[in-house]
Amino acid sequence: MSRWAVILAGGVGSRFWPLSTPARPKQLLPLATEKPLLRDSFDRVMPIVDPSQILVLTNSGLTRALADLLPELPAENLIIEPQPAGTAAALTWAALEIARRDGDDATMLCIHADWSIGDDELFRATLLEAEELALEKKRLVTVGIVPTRPDSGFGYIQPSQATPGAPSAVKRFVEKPDRAGATRMVDAGYLWNSGIFVWRVEDFLAEVNVHAKELAGALRQPTGSGPAAFFAAVKSPVSVDVGVLERSDKVMVLPGDFAWDDIGTWSALSRVRPADDLGNVTSGDVHLLDGCDNVVHAEAGTVVLYGVDNLVVVARDGLTLVTTTEKSSDLKRLLDSLPPSLRSQ
Repeated sequence: MSRWAVILAGGVGSRFWPLSTPARPKQLLPLATEKPLLRDSFDRVMPIVDPSQILVLTNSGLTRALADLLPELPAENLIIEPQPAGTAAALTWAALEIARRDGDDATMLCIHADWSIGDDELFRATLLEAEELALEKKRLVTVGIVPTRPDSGFGYIQPSQATPGAPSAVKRFVEKPDRAGATRMVDAGYLWNSGIFVWRVEDFLAEVNVHAKELAGALRQPTGSGPAAFFAAVKSPVSVDVGVLERSDKVMVLPGDFAWDDIGTWSALSRVRPADDLGNVTSGDVHLLDGCDNVVHAEAGTVVLYGVDNLVVVARDGLTLVTTTEKSSDLKRLLDSLPPSLRSQ
């Protein structure tokens, strides 16, 4: 058995504007720790996967930045998606590439580049447990996070058996619910949909061929035609959850409890970075007095806050964002209102 890791590192991370831009997206920023998120993710899997068997999938335009950030990664392991086509296409292409290089009996540990993980050792142990389950049961395994709170920002997974800590067949996937729905699901033993997947290449490709109709044209491309032809032939972008897992009866969920967080907004940093006694999370040259529950990121210059609460302040060279922690989850509306020159600055 040969083990590969696949790190999805595409996207712009617009909710981390003004720091995150197309040229320097969220995964290249030091948000959860002092290292960029992608560097953290890469280091996290290296103890169980050699860099020669780690694939990183990303957008065009980031080749140089990622090569500089991950010097251990072989050049041929940096896979450029010619156009956005969803995670089903990205992971299918990765599976085909692994099969070409190493055979379809290899396993894939699939993760995203923009997470915070509190317990790296337990994270790796859970991945290896999921791998054992995938091999033993010949199933597609997803790791569902044991919720710490009702959160309407995450999708949910309903296990068919609500035995704490035990793997189970998946009964259903649920898109992001409202607050009341999230509360009901947490009380009923649902798990957060983390986007962590583990499977054998052969088992995954078999389910893709049966269920992912959006990828039918791409799968008919001649062997060796390359990623451009494959991604261009995708009928419509689709996530692997919708295109494969929700349609398959061969999916299992393994509970995970290693302090996972999908760092989706500036306010989320209050959950993953150390805070002072009043709940303030700061980075850079920040002076704060008589304020609580603020998130302040000063990449350039000095930020001084006095007598204010629940603010998000982000300062970079020549540009400062000030909003509330509540509004920080809705930066898309703000970005849509800005002139393009400012939005992409």
